[in-house]
Amino acid sequence: MTLRLYDTSARQIRDFTPLAPGRVSIYLCGATVQAAPHIGHIRSGLNFDIMRRWFTHRGYDVTFVRNVTDIDDKIIAKSAEQGRPWWAIGYANERAFDDAYTALGCLPPTYEPRATGHIPEMVGMMRELIDRGHAYAADGNVYFDVRSFPGYLSLSNQDLDDLRQPSGEGETGKRDPRDFAMWKAARPGEPSWETPWGPGRPGWHLECSAMAHKYLGRAFDIHGGGVDLVFPHHENEIAQSRAYGDDFAAYWLHNAWVTMSGEKMSKSLGNSVLVSEMVRQWRPIVLRYYLGTPHYRSTIEYSEDALRDAEAAFGRIEGFVQRAVERAGSVEPAAEVPDEFAAAMDDDFGVPQALAVVHTTVRQGNAALAEDDKDAVAGALADVRAMLGVLGLDPLDAHWAGGDSAGRGEELASVVDALVGLVLEQRQAARARKDYATADAIRDQLQRSGLVIEDTPSGPRWELGSRDAR
Repeated sequence: MTLRLYDTSARQIRDFTPLAPGRVSIYLCGATVQAAPHIGHIRSGLNFDIMRRWFTHRGYDVTFVRNVTDIDDKIIAKSAEQGRPWWAIGYANERAFDDAYTALGCLPPTYEPRATGHIPEMVGMMRELIDRGHAYAADGNVYFDVRSFPGYLSLSNQDLDDLRQPSGEGETGKRDPRDFAMWKAARPGEPSWETPWGPGRPGWHLECSAMAHKYLGRAFDIHGGGVDLVFPHHENEIAQSRAYGDDFAAYWLHNAWVTMSGEKMSKSLGNSVLVSEMVRQWRPIVLRYYLGTPHYRSTIEYSEDALRDAEAAFGRIEGFVQRAVERAGSVEPAAEVPDEFAAAMDDDFGVPQALAVVHTTVRQGNAALAEDDKDAVAGALADVRAMLGVLGLDPLDAHWAGGDSAGRGEELASVVDALVGLVLEQRQAARARKDYATADAIRDQLQRSGLVIEDTPSGPRWELGSRDAR
């Protein structure tokens, strides 16, 4: 089946044909590092991580660029508010984003350029756009003349006559209020860099055009980001890059929001849920399941009930994997995923439909366990691991099996297993002497501690229960 993607620019699903056979190039708008990330921020990186994994599984060589916006109005405002250097705020929050991506199992990008590291490229692009008549300098600012580019607003499908372009403080000298700033003149106390038009700093949009050109060339396959970036950010990127002479992105993919009470999760609304806090309450692999398994174009309405449902659903998958390993031993992921899973992923990354195949295979594997069919168990486990690997959810993968952030998870698991084993031996001894009251009391106490005890033909086994059980 041909891989098909929903292209925002075409407003329809299109067959995917890479510009270079066997290679896929992706540019994803990454973090603006004025604050630590909430789960809404991380959803985009996680969705595109799954896409990247699927392209890789399909045999493509993927170049994945995700930028860091480390200077903008919000960071400067935070600097003034907190009395800290802008670069200190940016770096601390960049590290927080890296920690969040890593905690949720996102692969590192091929390149992760910072805006402030690419000022020369931005100056060169502005010079060319001015020479071509698409930009002009005024009062130390440099603006893009939107009327000079006939295709402007084709991505967001707006009418230029009705446009209200967002503008920031100090944006003086515009010929038309709809023109947007590529470069902002320096103001007292703010960071600045020298240019032929005076000292200043980048506008929000120019950095991505310059960095995409540097790392991916004049044309690349996919540009991604949150749906809130369609306008003005991505619209303005297109204008700059194509007016400069680049073909730019062949496909545009946008993920939907995470909302609370119907509103986009954001710092300004005060309804954000920080990843650093969430991973203290929920296992990171459960958070990945929760954020990564809805379709990337579907809005996620945040609630603890939904997280508990995700925890229980993933627990059923994880429980099968654990039992299958106990029965069949170490089984490597299958080289290929089931056809139904592949068809779902090829259809605009249909993760919900792909996940349904995972759960069906888990049920078949559980039936094989009940029948003590070792070969069938091993086959189901291989398929499940292959599918979970694409989704970044294989509990046996080194990232998750490695344990806690201090790297001592395996040691801790071993200690807990030994302690629980001692208690289970006491329970077995009570059952052997027909002291069922004591045996049941031990079981109940373990369950109150968050452990689920299952009596099997090979002896009792334990696993962590759902949050409801704890």
